[in-house]
Amino acid sequence: MAPRLSTPARALAQGLSSYSNELSRLSLSRRVLVNTLHTATTTPTSSSSFHASQLPMQSASPPSKPASARPISTRKSQMIRSYTALLRSSPLLLFFQHSNLTAVEWAAVRRELKKALASVPQSTTDESGQQIDIAESIRIEVLTTNMFNVALKIVEFHDPEAAASRSSTIRSSAGPLVHDLSQAAYESMQSAKTHPNSDYAQIEPLMVGPLAALVLPTVSPAHLAAALSILAPVPGLFPAPTRKKSPGYHDLTCQNGLAKLLLVGGRVERKILDQAGINWVGGIDGGLDGLRAQLVHLLQSPSLGLSRTLESGGQNIWLALEGRREQLDVQSE
Repeated sequence: MAPRLSTPARALAQGLSSYSNELSRLSLSRRVLVNTLHTATTTPTSSSSFHASQLPMQSASPPSKPASARPISTRKSQMIRSYTALLRSSPLLLFFQHSNLTAVEWAAVRRELKKALASVPQSTTDESGQQIDIAESIRIEVLTTNMFNVALKIVEFHDPEAAASRSSTIRSSAGPLVHDLSQAAYESMQSAKTHPNSDYAQIEPLMVGPLAALVLPTVSPAHLAAALSILAPVPGLFPAPTRKKSPGYHDLTCQNGLAKLLLVGGRVERKILDQAGINWVGGIDGGLDGLRAQLVHLLQSPSLGLSRTLESGGQNIWLALEGRREQLDVQSE
């Protein structure tokens, strides 16, 4: 008498038997399909059959997916595209070296940063003159250093217009392929000679270790000052919030996260600045409006001085002539 199987063992045996039957059925279907295809390829076609040349030709690189020097479906390629877009669209970037912050610490830092930015009054205007709030668009993003370095090289050294004018550039029906993942961009990056005084040479030493970037969609000294008061406070210039004003900032988790962040530099309007330069931008009184007022004052001061000098000469001549006229009138009497 065969030994009895327990209920779970019996169910497992039935499942294995069903799986084996399904495999046999699939194997039979595969053999039938292979035989059918073999017969179709060896049997001559009739006059009513269409030829392969009658099939619509598909472009090897459709407009939505141009030819690329890198596989466009890989994560690295998408990261390069996102980083190049970030560098071109963000006029102000701050770079921080971080030492493996935990998810809870990142959440605490972002919470306090968002709270500090929300307290900044709306001073930025759009093209129509309406005030906009950019606090929601400011974010801190963890970077993949190697891929960001490649994206920075592409932005600094790849000129799409110059690449399009070269005869060696690969072309398609839509025109020359000069996008960020093209062969032309790769060759421009590889053949570029870094000048010691170039912007890339200044920022290249910072592209070491784990990096994070504070991204601002516009140059706003007020928002920059608020962010620095959280991420890199400077006593007297960008003081940290008090415990009464922001108790969450002094929480142990947040302080541990901030202790692992180190401001190493920034990129403002495609110019590389150190911490002193960033502090100067954040300390501009009145923001950009105040900077424009200072510029207007500097431009007007020489002209005002020149006009006063010219007017003073004319006034002196007039006073001298007027005094002589009065003297002659007195003598004539």
